[in-house]
Amino acid sequence: MSRHPRDVVFVDGVRTPFGKAGPKGIYHETRADDLVIACIRELLRRNPQLPGEKVDEVAIAATTQIGDQGLTIGRTTALLSGLPNTVPGYSVDRMCAGAMTAVTNVAGGIALGALDIAIAGGVEHMGRHPMGEQADPNPRIIAEKLVDMSALSMGMTAENIHDRFPQLTKERADAFAVGSQDKAAKAYADGKIQPDLVPVAVRSAEKGYGLATEDEPPRPGTTLENLAALKTPFRVRGRVTAGNAAGLNDGATAAILASEETARELGLPVKMRLVQYAFAGVEPEVMGIGPVPATEKALERAGLTIDDIGLFELNEAFAVQVLSFLDHYGIADDDPRVNKYGGAIAFGHPLASSGVRLMTQLARQFEEHPEVRYGLTSMCIGLGMGGTVIWENPHWEGDK
Repeated sequence: MSRHPRDVVFVDGVRTPFGKAGPKGIYHETRADDLVIACIRELLRRNPQLPGEKVDEVAIAATTQIGDQGLTIGRTTALLSGLPNTVPGYSVDRMCAGAMTAVTNVAGGIALGALDIAIAGGVEHMGRHPMGEQADPNPRIIAEKLVDMSALSMGMTAENIHDRFPQLTKERADAFAVGSQDKAAKAYADGKIQPDLVPVAVRSAEKGYGLATEDEPPRPGTTLENLAALKTPFRVRGRVTAGNAAGLNDGATAAILASEETARELGLPVKMRLVQYAFAGVEPEVMGIGPVPATEKALERAGLTIDDIGLFELNEAFAVQVLSFLDHYGIADDDPRVNKYGGAIAFGHPLASSGVRLMTQLARQFEEHPEVRYGLTSMCIGLGMGGTVIWENPHWEGDK
């Protein structure tokens, strides 16, 4: 009986366009699970060589697991997507890193040989289910001073990072945010984002039926002057604003993971090869620094250094969180290896879905950059965690 781990590959990934949460958002009257179903159906449509009965697992993440994001959403969306009822599914919750965790969970099963092919993704309809809805945090967390009260507000944790690292100024955060908007606008103009978007039929009692085909949150043309005038909602004379942070958003993602052997047998594309991953805990009050220890752990386990990484997809929950990572590793704020297509400040961050968005963007960049061997996807996670996945480029042409 073989106990040797198998290579795990990222076959394909898609996402819905991301919308703004709330009554004016494109998905206000669209169910969260229908967003996931649209993604799974699109994956199956794009990969007709994958028979539905070959899918061994469906893992779907949601941070707020109630209503149309509850009831073991991985199983219900599998059934409603047209997969055979023999395909099992489950739900995942690691807050912002839900989809990332869904990917690493199924990857572990694939490496062990318990699974051959799986679908993993995430969804968040923050318009229907604001983060923390119906949650009841144990009062001992605060009463026994295990964490500071600010740990329960993601915006306050970002302000705390500004406090801890004074060199991470509001001016730097605003400049990074403008860069994110500019890169996203260019990526759209160059047709880099559209290939992985799933058009979603939407309805509105006021406007009737429509089709969501592009992200709603981006604000092209944003300037430093625009951002300087914004309010700081988390603290008087603070540094975190709506302009240098991701907004409240709705959206879903899904990806196919497989053993490399199975992918080759079925003729499925191999877009990335998983090298290593790690999750790490940090002080909840400064949850945004979580990607640093997670990346250190993943690099050490992989036998790599930060200099081996040629492309970075870092989730922009807050600009200051990305800047803390870049400063730690001595990477310039505008390094062209980082978030080449823009990030969550522009596209949005529907919490549990975002991990797969990072992966689909990295996979597309791998195709364009055969000189790059390794890339990583990393994100901070609420309540004081970070997650990092290191990927190898199957298009790498070797050292020249």
